[in-house]
Amino acid sequence: MTAATLTAAHLPGAGAALGGDSLLARLDTSAATQTAGELGGIAGWAVGVMETLGILGAALLIFAENLFPPLPSEVILPLAGFTASLGTFSLLWVIVGTTVGSVLGAVLLYWLGRTIGADRLRSMADRLPLMHGGDIDRAIDFFARHGGKAVFFGRMVPLFRSLISIPAGVQRMPLPKFLLLSTAGSLIWNTVFVLAGYLLGQNWALVEQSAGVLQWVVIAAVVIAVTVFVARRVRAQRARTADGR
Repeated sequence: MTAATLTAAHLPGAGAALGGDSLLARLDTSAATQTAGELGGIAGWAVGVMETLGILGAALLIFAENLFPPLPSEVILPLAGFTASLGTFSLLWVIVGTTVGSVLGAVLLYWLGRTIGADRLRSMADRLPLMHGGDIDRAIDFFARHGGKAVFFGRMVPLFRSLISIPAGVQRMPLPKFLLLSTAGSLIWNTVFVLAGYLLGQNWALVEQSAGVLQWVVIAAVVIAVTVFVARRVRAQRARTADGR
């Protein structure tokens, strides 16, 4: 039995994806125009995965997005909502499936951080230019005080959605607490984007455009923070060198 057959038989909404017309064929005329263009890249690939695997495909896509952040949930989630609006999937099962995928991806990164541990991170930091082990200690202390808020809200911030799980593992946040916070944050994020795609229908791509602004704001903030950090460290090193003379 193939994965597609198994999915069609056992997963809600998958049978509709596999039987009869394909997802792409079920789009109306104006949406088909969009499909030929915008759905030719990641979105087109995502449609193919969901068409083949149903709800499981949507869950796997979001699981992969957690491990490889360049895969944009801001495209996958609204597109999954759009397919639900066509009656291909159940809206509830889309939200449940994508949230399960999000949490499983987060747990894998949590265990990666837990396996690496603070000692290895300190050793790695000491070998990197402009960094030292004390930076890791300060980060761990910060996470010990604000880790709960960081995990919950971090699951709703582009780029940091995935990365926030690693320091949670390094700091050894209790797994039940991590699961609760990650599930809550992921559920909110996924529900907002899936519902947006569901309600906007063939205009689901508007969600991606709006979310893209937020992503660029986050990227700009990270670039500024890194630039300030590097500038301060370079000045500090020059000052120490001058004092040594």
